[in-house]
Parts: sequence; C-alpha cells; structure tokens
Amino acid sequence: MDSAPPAPADAAPAPADRGPGRGRRLPAGRLADLLVGLAYLLGAFWVTGRGWLNVHGRLLGSRPDDQGFNEWMLAHAAHAVTHLENPFVTTLQNAPEGVNLMSNVGLQLPGILLTPVTLLGGAPLSYLVLITLNLAGTAFAWYWVLSRHLVRSHPAAVVGGLFCAFAPAMITHSNGHPHITAQWLVPFLVWRVVRLTRAGASVREGLILGALVAAQFFISVEVLFLVALGVLMATVAHLVLRPRETLRLAPRALAALGVAGGLVLLVTAYPLWMQFAGPQHRIGHPGDPDVYTLRLKSFVAYATESIGGGPDSARGLAPNTTEQASFYGWPVVLLVAAVIVALRRELGVRVLAVVALVSGVLALGSTLSWGPEKTDIPAPFVLLHGLPIVDAMVIARFALITTVAVGLLLALAVARVDGLAARAPQVAAPLRLLTAAALVAALVPMLPTPLPAKGRVPVPQFVTSGEWRQHVAEGRTLVPVPVHNMTSINWGSAALAEFAVPQGYFLGPTSPTDDTGRWGTEPRPTARLLTAVGAGTRPPTVDAVEREQAVTDVRWWKADAVVLPKHAHEAELKAFLEACFGPGRRVRDVWVWDVRPLTR
Repeated sequence: MDSAPPAPADAAPAPADRGPGRGRRLPAGRLADLLVGLAYLLGAFWVTGRGWLNVHGRLLGSRPDDQGFNEWMLAHAAHAVTHLENPFVTTLQNAPEGVNLMSNVGLQLPGILLTPVTLLGGAPLSYLVLITLNLAGTAFAWYWVLSRHLVRSHPAAVVGGLFCAFAPAMITHSNGHPHITAQWLVPFLVWRVVRLTRAGASVREGLILGALVAAQFFISVEVLFLVALGVLMATVAHLVLRPRETLRLAPRALAALGVAGGLVLLVTAYPLWMQFAGPQHRIGHPGDPDVYTLRLKSFVAYATESIGGGPDSARGLAPNTTEQASFYGWPVVLLVAAVIVALRRELGVRVLAVVALVSGVLALGSTLSWGPEKTDIPAPFVLLHGLPIVDAMVIARFALITTVAVGLLLALAVARVDGLAARAPQVAAPLRLLTAAALVAALVPMLPTPLPAKGRVPVPQFVTSGEWRQHVAEGRTLVPVPVHNMTSINWGSAALAEFAVPQGYFLGPTSPTDDTGRWGTEPRPTARLLTAVGAGTRPPTVDAVEREQAVTDVRWWKADAVVLPKHAHEAELKAFLEACFGPGRRVRDVWVWDVRPLTR
C-alpha cells in the first residue's frame, strides 16, 4: 500500500481576501470532504427515504419484526440512561425472566448516544437516524481513512467509501440490522492495525487500538468479531507471502496488541461474563447454521434491492432479503479479478485478494453449491462447524469481510491509475475517462434502490398518551391481548420501556437446563388460549381450571393490567377475559382489566 506523505495539493491554501459581508472560504481539501460527506448522506437518504416520509406510521425494509426489536432496544437504552439501570440485562421484556441483551443486539453505545433523540422523538425516529447515519457515516469513515492514510487519492477514497457502505452487504442489513451496518469505527480499527506493521509499536498505539475495540464492542460484538477474523486472515496471508518480514514485525505488534487486549478485557469483563454466563445467556444460534448460507452464483448475481436486481434476482441464492451479503454482479467480479492480475506484484493487493477469497468461500457454508440446489461437495467451512462463537454466527455474514476487501482493492486500483496519470500527463485524460467508464459500468447495476416501507399497526392511544401510567406501576407488567411477541415490544417501545411486557422478540436459552439458543420463549397457557380465541379457533368459554391458570399466569407475569385493544375478535376476547378477571373498564381506545388485587 502507498505510504507516501500527502500531496501538497491536500494542504490548505491561504485564506482568500474577504470583502465586506464575505465569509472565509473553505480550504479546498475541507470543501472536498464536505461535498463527499454530503453526497454520502444524500445516498443514505435515497436508501431510507420511504421511512422518513412517515416516521411513526411506517416500517422501513422487508423485516418489520427486526425493526420493532431494534426500536425496543433503543427505547430500553434511553430508559437505562434515565433510570441508571443495567444496560446488559433487563426484565422489561419477557417478564419476569428477562432478556440477556449481550446475547442479543443490545446497541448499548448507539442507544446511549441517541438517548436525546429517543426521548424527544421516540424510538422510531432514533431507529431511522441510526440506520441512515450508519450508511453515510461508514462511507465517510472509509473515505477519511483511505484519503488520509492508505491511498492518499481522493477519487480512490470516494470509490472505496462508496463500495464499503453502499454495496449489497450493507443495504441488505439495512432491512432491520443497524448493529451490522454501524461500521463507522471499522475503518479506524483497520488503520490502527495496519499502523502496527508500519512503525514501532508502543503503549500509545495499543491504548488507542484498545479504546477503538472496546467502543466497537458496545456497538456490535458481531462486527468486531468479523473485523478480528478479517485481520487474522490478512495476517496469515502476510505470513505466507512475507514470512521473514512478518516475524520481524511480530514482537512489536504483539506488544501493542497485548496492551490493547488488557484495556479491552478491563472494560468488557463484566459484559463478557453477562454474555457467556449471565442470566438468560444462550449458546449457539437456533437451527442448522447451513440454513444461513450463500450460493456461489450469488457473487455474480444482483441483489433484490439493487438497480440491476429485482424480486426474483436473488431467489434461492441467499437465506432472505437481510442476508444478501454478496451479489456484486459479473462486471464487478471481472473488474476485481483484472485489478488483482494487474497489481499482483503489490503485497497489499495479494493480501486483500486472499482475504476476499477465503471469506467469500466461508460464506458458502459446508457445501459448494452454485445455485439454489444444495450439493454434496464439501466446502472449507466444515472445518469450523461447531466451534464456539462461530456456531453463533450467521454464515452468510462472512461476505461482509469480502465486501470490505473488494472495496479496498477497487480503491487501490483507482489510486494506482491516479498515480500513473500524474506521471504521464499525455495520457491522463483518456486513462481517467476509461477508468471512470469501467467503474460506472461495473458499479451502477450493483447500487441500491430505496428500501421498501409498509404501514405499521398503530399503538393504542392508551399507551402513546401515557394513560397507562394510571394503571401500571413503574417496572410492573402490562399484558397486551392477545399476548403476541411483536405487540408486546411495540407497545413497550412506544412507552420507552417504562413498563414490562410478557414474551417478546429475542434470542434466549431453550430452557433453564439447556443453554442452546432459541427464538423467544414458550408462551404461558393463558397466552396460548388468548391466541386461539383471537384467531377464532376456540370459543371464549372458560372452565374453572383455565380460570385458575389465568390467575396463576398474571401473577407469574407480575402484571398490573391486562389490556385489550381493537381486534377482529374483540367480543370473544372480552368475554374470555371477563370470565377470568371479571368486568373490564373502557379507557380511551382499549379495555382494561385491573389485576393488581390478584398479583400484589
């Protein structure tokens, strides 16, 4: 990689003369940064714009349940800040057992940073701010690090930032996975690791790297793990390609890494304990990991939400619309192959090529399959199958590493063209024109279309107006009827997690004696009956045993109120609840049963 100092053109020029009423002009470099940042921000709004048209009335993307889950997490983070509560575990969802937020997506750091937005505008606004700024912030972070440290070419940095933030891997995870797209620290992590190979390692270098790692830990442990895997792949590739140089650099780098590791362990010891041994922790991911894999053809096809794609372009090639982490199209694949061949003498290019290839192959899972039909040809991932931590991964997400490697390869290629054009002015114009044409032809079909949006089920005014406070004490449980996972967390999110809810949408242990991960929890018997009545599959009649079970269940939930909103089977559900708890009371747009005499 080019480690030359910045070109003189990057230096800030002297301020222009100012006449009356004229402000100071921005230096050329800063103006370029501002324009690039604005372009990335506009691109992010292009992707998320349909959600912004009606922040509280629409759900953005193809995974509304994931958005609801993350809105609740942001609401809980704000609640934890204002109430000084533990941000790593809670009983405000899945009451009374609770949820281990470190075993899920806690979004602790983004949630804390967005607390003022959440308190003022609600969790839906915070979610849209986060999912939008993740794209723009990640793009600009890559642009900044590339232009200042790695390639020193503004066009190359623009291309690198564009690819790393707006490739299908990032757009697909914008369908409800802000913890995956929150990669604004990743470029700085990569750069600090690269620095360990360029200068003498020191305590200062280790402390800076450790601080970045700790911060990323509280943004997304999963992305941090992927960064670590990518760095490990690059290190092994460097060792194979330049063994003597690697061994010469190792002692200094390991010393800095030791300092970084000590700081990270000091900061993350408690949350790590919570994740792997705390209440409601889980081990592994539900189901067969090979369900969440990519197919070889996915690397040359186009994603559903891309200019070159459509509803059927990715069918059978990825687990769902949130895991289309490859999908570059043939032009990008051929362009990157040409870059690798043309720049094969450069160590950085060879290292990145190895990282891209290895991570891409790992994303295929245990078998090498071209299209939707699975084959019996074994793939390298079989060697990792069942390993701790790896068994909790969504395998398709290995391709997130591939995306960064490809983006950096393209940035290096543009930087080399820039350098060649600067040394040969007579061919500069046609060379740059040819490069721009190749990039446009390759990248435009891969670029994103706006994410879809759909209307959300409105939360009752009883909740949004704060009327619930007259019926449910702080930390006690409000039971929505029917007891539905998403209804629970949507109501809880709207109230900024001020009351607890039964069930929810989370990953937890299979049982108190089995830590294997599963989705949600087993519904209580009364929850099952209410679901059946709400579906019209059983009458609202209640016998003595069921009535006693209903009392037992509201005691288990530590409920203060059972609340029935408008429903297609409202009459039947009301009859069932009256048989269990006596007459309800109409409050605003819901029916409320005060069960405090039964549960206190």
